[in-house]
Amino acid sequence: MKKNKIFVACDNSNRSKVKEIINKTRTGKLIIGYKFGLEFLNSKNGRSFIKKIKNKILFADLKLHDIPNTCVSTIKAIKDLGVNYLTIHISSGLKALKASKKAAGRIKLVGVTTLTSLDNKSLKQIGYNKKINKLVIHQAKLATKAKLDALVCSAYEVKSVKKVFKKEIITPGIRFNSKFNDQKRVMTPKQALKNGSDWLVIGRPITKGNIKKNIQKLIKHLY
Repeated sequence: MKKNKIFVACDNSNRSKVKEIINKTRTGKLIIGYKFGLEFLNSKNGRSFIKKIKNKILFADLKLHDIPNTCVSTIKAIKDLGVNYLTIHISSGLKALKASKKAAGRIKLVGVTTLTSLDNKSLKQIGYNKKINKLVIHQAKLATKAKLDALVCSAYEVKSVKKVFKKEIITPGIRFNSKFNDQKRVMTPKQALKNGSDWLVIGRPITKGNIKKNIQKLIKHLY
C-alpha cells in the first residue's frame, strides 16, 4: 500500500511542544515530515533545536520574498540546518527564483503560489486583477520556468496546476471538518489527495488536543 505523505506543521514557539509533536506523530503508516515556519525559526533556540533533529524530513517554511541577493544570502545562511525543503514566494520574481534555485543545491526549493488564507476578494484588495485560479496557474508556469522542485497551492488548484507543473505539489489548508480557522480555500485530506496533491500540510487538526488520537483519526480517514 502506498504511504501518504504528511508535513506536520509545527507552528509553535515552545520547544517542548514541538518535541512532543515529533514523538507522538511517529507511525509506519504514513511518511511524516515536519514543517517549521517563521514562528519557530525566529524563536529563542528554535534554530539550534532544528539543527539537532536527525533522520527526519524537514521543511523550512521561510516564504522568502525579497530581492535576489537577499534570498540567495538567506539560503546560504540556513544550509547548516540540513533542511530538505525551503519555501520562496513566486511573486519574488523570475530572477530571484532562478538565483535561489541555483543557491539551494540539495535543498528542494518550493514555490509558494497564493496563500490559502486569501480569496478573490482579498486579491482584489491587494491589487491583483486575476482570479485565484488563473493567478495560480500563471505562478505555476513561472515556477516551471525557474525549475523549482515543488509548489505550494491549495487543493482547489492542484488539477489545473499539474497541467503546467510536473513536480511535487504540497497542499496546505487541510481540515477534517468545516472549522476553517484563518484559512479560506480548504479541503479534507482525502479530497486533496484525490485531486493529486503529493504532500499534505496539516497543523492544528493534528497538533491540537490528543496528538496520537488525531494521527489515528487521520489514518482512518485516509485508509
